[in-house]
Amino acid sequence: MQVGLGFWASKTLLSAIEMELFTELARHPGDLKSLQGRLGLHSRSAHDFLDALVALGFLERRDGTYRNTPATDLFLDKRKPEYLGGMLEMANSRLYGFWGNLTEGLRTGQLQNEAKGGGTPFFEALYADPARLKAFLRAMTGLSRSAALAIAAEFPWKDHQSFVDVGTAQGDTAVQVAKANPHLSGTGFDLPEVGPIFEEYVAENGLAGRLRFEGGSFFDRDLPKADVVTMGHILHDWDLAEKKMLIKKAYDAIPAGGAFIIYEALIDDDRSRNAFGLLMSLNMLIETPGGFDYTGADCQGWLTEAGFRQTWVKQLAGPDSMVVGIK
Repeated sequence: MQVGLGFWASKTLLSAIEMELFTELARHPGDLKSLQGRLGLHSRSAHDFLDALVALGFLERRDGTYRNTPATDLFLDKRKPEYLGGMLEMANSRLYGFWGNLTEGLRTGQLQNEAKGGGTPFFEALYADPARLKAFLRAMTGLSRSAALAIAAEFPWKDHQSFVDVGTAQGDTAVQVAKANPHLSGTGFDLPEVGPIFEEYVAENGLAGRLRFEGGSFFDRDLPKADVVTMGHILHDWDLAEKKMLIKKAYDAIPAGGAFIIYEALIDDDRSRNAFGLLMSLNMLIETPGGFDYTGADCQGWLTEAGFRQTWVKQLAGPDSMVVGIK
């Protein structure tokens, strides 16, 4: 029953994010009456809505005053760099409806998003709108931050001098790696429309002298050369042939002794524990023509097939793990 009716809790959280409840409470906690006015809640719904968020663990209530928990204050306040709500905003505005067509997707193997009915594919529309693209890339930063910090700290960067982050988005992985390893220089590689957003973010972090942007499509050209190639939450977007093509391009971009780091919500090898990774793979069914998530063992096999002499898997943070291949 809890799973079957899980959309009750999901939509309650997503509506709270849509109304910027947690950002409002980060500014100033409030009682029922004040929050009803500040958020525009109806008197019939306000009490149950706020107390449901208390019961779900997203709010605290003391002496009639509602406030964020430490976790929601950190991750769901729009003004903080750790904000994860961007992905949840997209879940609310897009994915919540598309997942209603999961059964059709399971039976047809066809995507179920905007492109299903002949509409403009999501990413095509996204990259054509600079403001929307910037918000999306910031959401990717929130999604990847914990993994990026772990990669920056735990990979043996001392053995290398340069890296390229493929599908860099706002550039947070490049920024965190460069901050933790002052000897490194790096490149963010993505479609040209991303360039100004990357450069602004890098400048904000004081790294303009060490990180640069290079624009292009990894389908149309070779990857920039570097000692290490990183690729986060990218490979699962594509079918098997495309995955292997991208792995081969990474292999060709690094020297002997160089490394390729792939990080995703890897499915556990037994395919029985990392529910998030498995559900993410179903989300790729909803969103892409051929994308799917995979196990660490799957990825190690593809890396070995491409010529990498050594591979290993390491868990990073939450559902994310990295697969490393050494040339």
